[in-house]
Amino acid sequence: MGYATTRTWERVLAAVGKWAASAAVEFEASCDVAGGGVLAAMPALLAQGLLRRPSSYRLPQGFYGIDSIFLLLALMALARIRSLEQLRYQAPGEWGKLLGLDRIPEVRTLREKVEILCRDLGRAGEWNAQLATQWMVRADSTDLYFYCDGHVRVYHGDKTELPRHYVARQRLCLRATVDYWVNAMDGQPFLYINKAVDPGLIATLRNEVVPWLEQLAPKTAEQEQRLARDPRAHWFTLVFDREGYSPELFAALWAKRIAIMTYQKVPPQDWPIEQFTTHPVELVGGHKTVMKLCERGARLSNNLWVREIRKLTDSGHQTVMVTTNF
Repeated sequence: MGYATTRTWERVLAAVGKWAASAAVEFEASCDVAGGGVLAAMPALLAQGLLRRPSSYRLPQGFYGIDSIFLLLALMALARIRSLEQLRYQAPGEWGKLLGLDRIPEVRTLREKVEILCRDLGRAGEWNAQLATQWMVRADSTDLYFYCDGHVRVYHGDKTELPRHYVARQRLCLRATVDYWVNAMDGQPFLYINKAVDPGLIATLRNEVVPWLEQLAPKTAEQEQRLARDPRAHWFTLVFDREGYSPELFAALWAKRIAIMTYQKVPPQDWPIEQFTTHPVELVGGHKTVMKLCERGARLSNNLWVREIRKLTDSGHQTVMVTTNF
């Protein structure tokens, strides 16, 4: 009898929640709000597209709307609350003031709503592509740079037997996964790829990063005319470390008019120091510095012509980079 009564109430609550509108957001003047400093970062998150999600993201009607859930998750990240369970130890009324509600949802309610949002794995990729496209359009489309790098993330659990990866900071082979990130010059995250079995940076660039960028990287009519007119013009530039060094990959990318920039894996002999000249260089953050640089043309093992640029450090070391960005 008790079980039947519980099921009946569940049906009643589900029916009420289906037709009930989300609670209206109403902010009131308050003093000494715990964690109120996180609101200073909220305009930046909104400008980056926190609430511009695909239409496929939906929740059943209820007191807490989907905007409130997204905002709460963003505030948790800003406040360094690393899991939903840790929200149990926060004052629900104080956090409700940050959302313009009387209180935040209980952990059980929040977990249920997050589970609904995470059921379709393709929606996150769709949202990621949508935001990345918007960010790329804002950038200078005539000179796009994409930085790709891999990071080993050690796994400390016991739920699965992951393969071992070399962890440079500990100089050990530990069970881990590898995260590949594709960022803009200013650090905006365009793409994230997690690999339990790491195929290496070269294979990841060739099979996943480049096809993804070919679909989303903007190409205007003016760019297409420039590419047709100038045989050395490029569409965009991929920047990565020496793990991705492969003359065959460089040639395949240049056939698509994609330039590369990376370190020379096996630098040849040093160049004469007197050939280096001092150049003023403005860094990404606006800071200006002075570098001793030298440049030559070079042919790789597959006869691909590249620019070879070297930087002379104060200790006399020559840092060697190659690029097809002419």
